[in-house]
Amino acid sequence: MTDYYRVMLGRGSEHAEECFAGGFIGTDFGLHQDLTGHLPDEWRTFNKQFIPVYQAKWPDKSKIAAGLACGAIWTVSKGMQISDLLLCPDGGGNYQIGEVAGDYYYAEGATLPHRRPVKWWNQHVSRESMTEALQNSTGVPGTVSTITKHAEEIEALIAGVVPPKIVTTDETIEDPEKFVMEKHLEDFLVHNWSCTELGAEYSIFQDDGETVGQQYQTDTGPIDILAISKDEATLLVVELKKGRASDAVVGQLLRYMNFVAEELAAPGQQVRGIIIALEDSPKLRRAIAMVPSVGFYRYEVKFSLVKG
Repeated sequence: MTDYYRVMLGRGSEHAEECFAGGFIGTDFGLHQDLTGHLPDEWRTFNKQFIPVYQAKWPDKSKIAAGLACGAIWTVSKGMQISDLLLCPDGGGNYQIGEVAGDYYYAEGATLPHRRPVKWWNQHVSRESMTEALQNSTGVPGTVSTITKHAEEIEALIAGVVPPKIVTTDETIEDPEKFVMEKHLEDFLVHNWSCTELGAEYSIFQDDGETVGQQYQTDTGPIDILAISKDEATLLVVELKKGRASDAVVGQLLRYMNFVAEELAAPGQQVRGIIIALEDSPKLRRAIAMVPSVGFYRYEVKFSLVKG
């Protein structure tokens, strides 16, 4: 099975041209040692070994930032399989298409030294041609994001077919037709976070001034928003549902919370979860009632016409 990834080639795609010309992708994160023989098949094993190494080098970094960095190094160096497809921003609004062509190698002293060879196609995809969902998935912060769930759309774009702009197949949304009016919910919430009730107590997680708590990658999918309390005592997992949320979202949220508790939380940190949706349901209320660490918020979308 072919997997699909969005890979950033340096901050702001600053190394894109060098990678395109040299036929590679890579990571750095200041971890300057050859990882040959140190790339296990399971990313959790790699993180457990190298998060302490990363934090020893960068003692001001949190475990969350360290986990994100080590996860990106492992994914690029080991997790990607030969023939997996890549979309890499070129810094000009397009994504260059590439194919992983070989195994990990270390380029000591070079740009992005933890490398994989890539066969770059003579083809790119423009961001404007993507649906909102794919734009969101390819636009999240961080070095690498998994976008395999958009495989059908990506293949269509590669074939020159521009898909409809509004697409949703989320089985945890009971009335997806409401998705059309609310497709900007996540970005709107992130941009206006400080004005919300949650924003008074929590901040969306940042690293080096960059918001990395939006679409934070886990082994069971991306967390919509990962936040931390002002006193850093609690991590908050926020799951957004456009429309009415079904009770299935509770299981999805608990999986993310378990990941955060096991992989990211510092000793003594608590983990809470919040579901935000247009409406709840009796089944959802029953499910939440049994999980004290999970709460629910309802959002409102208002539309009006003003005579000119």
